[in-house]
Amino acid sequence: MHELKYLTGYAENITNPVRDLISNDKLGETLLKRYPLAHTIRTDKALYTYTVDLKNALLKQSQPLSKVIYDDKIKDLHHALGLHTFISRVQGGKNKAKNEIRVASLFKNVPLAFLRMIVVHELAHLKEKEHNKAFYQLCQHMEPHYHQFELDMRLYLTHLDLFGKLY
Repeated sequence: MHELKYLTGYAENITNPVRDLISNDKLGETLLKRYPLAHTIRTDKALYTYTVDLKNALLKQSQPLSKVIYDDKIKDLHHALGLHTFISRVQGGKNKAKNEIRVASLFKNVPLAFLRMIVVHELAHLKEKEHNKAFYQLCQHMEPHYHQFELDMRLYLTHLDLFGKLY
């Protein structure tokens, strides 16, 4: 029986078929059928442009982003796939605010749907700081397939742990 740490909290009607895919060595094949290619957004500059374009299209009234990067230091993927930080500093008598998004470097080489889901998740934190109902409604508003992409990304992480990279 495989531990499904990325699927903790999911119902058995989801985890049992995943266990079957793993047992039959079909998880990778299933993911590749749905998502045959990895995206080409490999640099921090390209990630910044992609993220700002999404922000401008989906969250026109939100604060600007000062930094968007891939981060090699995000290792505990069970708890964080990306990070949003809001830094407020006083400089010269003025309050300077910076919003930064950091995406785990492993997402340089995954399908665009997974990267989009993570970026949408981090952008939602510009409006909603907590993971509450309003937060997930905003995620789904920005990306109607958010929950499916999140599940599939968790399946990919499971495959990565058990069998290695697909892309």
